[in-house]
Amino acid sequence: MRTIEQYKVCDLEFVGTTEGNPYADVTVSATFTREDGTDQVVVGGFYRGGGAYGIRFMPRSTGVWNFSVESNDPLLSGTSGSIEVTPATAGNHGRVLRTTDVRSGNAFGASGESFTFSYEDGTPFLPFGTTCYAWTNQPEAVQERTLETLAASPFNKVRMCVFPKFYDYNLADPELYAFQGEPEHFDHERFNEPFWANLDRRIEQLDDLGIQADVILLHPYDKEKWGFSKMTKAQDIFYLTYVARRYSAYKNVWWSLANEYDLLPAKTLEDWDQYARVIMANDPYGHLRSIHNCITIFDYSRPWCTHCSLQRVDLYRTAECVTEWREDYGKPVVVDECAYEGNINWGWGNITGEEMTRRFWEGCLRGGYLTHGETFVDKGPQIWWAHGGELHGESPERIAFCRKFLEEGPADLGPLAHTPENHAATWDLTVAADGFGTGTDYQLLYFGFFRPSYRELDLPVGKRYQIDVVDTWNMTIDTLPGTFEGHVRVDLPGKQYVLIRLRAA
Repeated sequence: MRTIEQYKVCDLEFVGTTEGNPYADVTVSATFTREDGTDQVVVGGFYRGGGAYGIRFMPRSTGVWNFSVESNDPLLSGTSGSIEVTPATAGNHGRVLRTTDVRSGNAFGASGESFTFSYEDGTPFLPFGTTCYAWTNQPEAVQERTLETLAASPFNKVRMCVFPKFYDYNLADPELYAFQGEPEHFDHERFNEPFWANLDRRIEQLDDLGIQADVILLHPYDKEKWGFSKMTKAQDIFYLTYVARRYSAYKNVWWSLANEYDLLPAKTLEDWDQYARVIMANDPYGHLRSIHNCITIFDYSRPWCTHCSLQRVDLYRTAECVTEWREDYGKPVVVDECAYEGNINWGWGNITGEEMTRRFWEGCLRGGYLTHGETFVDKGPQIWWAHGGELHGESPERIAFCRKFLEEGPADLGPLAHTPENHAATWDLTVAADGFGTGTDYQLLYFGFFRPSYRELDLPVGKRYQIDVVDTWNMTIDTLPGTFEGHVRVDLPGKQYVLIRLRAA
């Protein structure tokens, strides 16, 4: 009997027919049932070439699970076996889901949980992402450097494409393609196993690093001879079915149906709904799902969207829009493209490290999540945003400070509502508080690019507070001596990116 850890991938392989085109002709699935009868999961299989068929299972609970295989291939049908699932070890928390979905059916749900993420075991998850669109399509040495960089970075989510990217600074052909055949003559019903084996390995390595793989399934940045963005609907569905069956057992996978879906005009909104249904039908674990815009924001109220994955749509306002997006959609808001720290030709790729860091603090304290990117054209042949490689900017270490600071605070931090009672505290700065924005034990007051020399505060009645002055750029925390109550004046350094923290004494 095989032994596997809870939430890990149980990768089963079976030998079957090689006749015809097994990718299209052979159907295979397996039913996994807990020995005590309390749970059952049906998992779709996939062909791996050379007569090998794969079925990947992610056990959600411990104990003995029995499985049986169903197939139209007599060599596969009727195969059965058992696996023993051992408890999850330290650091293995299962999938990331919306907190409301993790806690559904429990009595302690709160409205603020509609906007947050948690691991499957209930541990809070704050995504601090980065973007490396085509890193798995780069030479082996670049992929290895990317992993080394990620291991030392603050990022716990990476946006990454399946298909290669053809766009400014991205003009080279990859060494491997997803389909068998050659450019202009790909066989969209036969997959290229070496390509997928490499992607398997990279997603596994990200999981080992504790990093979520936000897998972008389709995108418009396509070379004419590749044709991945112009596949027919039937070819898209065939491909999406395969990807979902191959990767849904990885606990660190998120699904992004497209990067900049509105630059794929041949695909209708109904197509995207259908593609989401294909993913859901072939992902028995219900991983997070979204889609990303260029100009036109998607309707994230659609039931299949678990969260918002947004790009800035205003020249200046980016993280500031988190407030209205939360109100519009009632779901977690991830600003997956808030512009990039760098110096390329385009305005979306030449903001400063200070501004990138400011956007992280602003967006997080408004109750959203931000994704980093870097686009330096003069730091070597690789540009992080597409190729991976190495980071050169000033923001990553400041983002690390932000992540540590917020993770050490209350899990129920949320934006303080702009009510008449809170007007004096919130009209000219961003404030977050415990209790998903309703509490008075812990508050963060962020000044962003404003630079007051002092701030007068009327502290919540009936409590005394410790006060910290935090320089989010220089990453310092200055705790004022003593405790405070009532009306207080807090002297500040008169520089940008300062934050006041109030903690009930």
